Amino acid sequence: MTDIASIPAADTRARRNVAVLVAAQAVIGAQMPMIFTIGGLAGQSLAPSPCFATLPISLIVLGSMLAATPMSAFMQRFGRRAGFVLGACGGMAGAAVGAWGLIAASFPIFLAGALLTGLYMSAQGFYRFAAADTASAEFRPKAISYVMAGGLLSAVIGPQLVKVTAQAMVVPFLGTYLAVVVLNLVGLAIFPLLDIPRPARPAQDAPRGRNRRDLITTPRIAVAVICATVSYALMNLVMTSTPLAVVGCGFHTADAANIVTAHVLAMYVPSFFTGWVIARMGVEKVIGTGLMILAGAGAVALTGADLTHFFGALILLGIGWNFGFIGATTMLAAAHAPEERGRMQGLNDMIVFGGVTLASLASGGLLNCSGGTPQAGWHAVNLMMAPLLVLAGGALIWLAFRPAED
Repeated sequence: MTDIASIPAADTRARRNVAVLVAAQAVIGAQMPMIFTIGGLAGQSLAPSPCFATLPISLIVLGSMLAATPMSAFMQRFGRRAGFVLGACGGMAGAAVGAWGLIAASFPIFLAGALLTGLYMSAQGFYRFAAADTASAEFRPKAISYVMAGGLLSAVIGPQLVKVTAQAMVVPFLGTYLAVVVLNLVGLAIFPLLDIPRPARPAQDAPRGRNRRDLITTPRIAVAVICATVSYALMNLVMTSTPLAVVGCGFHTADAANIVTAHVLAMYVPSFFTGWVIARMGVEKVIGTGLMILAGAGAVALTGADLTHFFGALILLGIGWNFGFIGATTMLAAAHAPEERGRMQGLNDMIVFGGVTLASLASGGLLNCSGGTPQAGWHAVNLMMAPLLVLAGGALIWLAFRPAED
């Protein structure tokens, strides 16, 4: 396996940027497992109906979807560093408003904070593209993979902070949201170290690239977007409902935090070698493997609702997401020209997080309102994976049988 130190000197700047982005994933990225662990539980305590328990998480993803295209355009004009600082400020504001909602016992205020947090989630989604900006073609899949691996530390830091902060104050979960404010403040000191040149304004005669319609109808791009959307949506569908299912099946919040830790570790540990695997096997085979592992996660979840089933399903879910999503990101990054970057990456993330929003909205309803028991709801959530896996797998097979020139 190739490590960062062995990358050619031509990628010196890229190595530095990877290190900065890994640090950002570890520190600021810890807020996402924190919020996904307790967001549904906090929402359930405030919502007028348990069917709306996961609505706060859904609004985070909706906020990310709405911010994707403006955030991409903002970075195209002002640079990655400015965009990531803006994202951290959004995360800090979202956590502060969420804390206010908890203090006031107001579900609408809490939801407003969730929507603001989506600004951070949108910015974080561009870390993987930023890793590729200054990397050579050879280093690009490894750079994306290493940055995704930065989530490994966030997988440990985030849930452990939940254990310490969730019940640390009179108002449940308030301490967690205040801790998220602090994480974003600390993270703001990281981005000045990022060295990605601001994109130059194109000359009048510079190539403009394809428009959005032409881009999204390019077969390789279309399949990359479909596979990225399905991989992320299925991961979110199951992960969003997991803490509620774990607690609903008679286990504790600490158990839910441990399961989320195992899941996020499984999401990011493979990133240390996913780039190498892509280089050896080819991106299509890696995406296909990811989809099969996601199917395995659903199969494990359907066999029972003990802690071992939760751990097994969520670990497989993380690994499947890693192969499917990183593979699709790598495929997309190689399928558009530099002048199309802002246009295509914003469109991609808008579609991806649109799918994730729908999955997140469906998650709470399937779990709490489709069967009468947490076990029945949990099975409904996992059965929902099947049609989306068929869609992504069919698209990948379709691409494989197209003529080579496409």
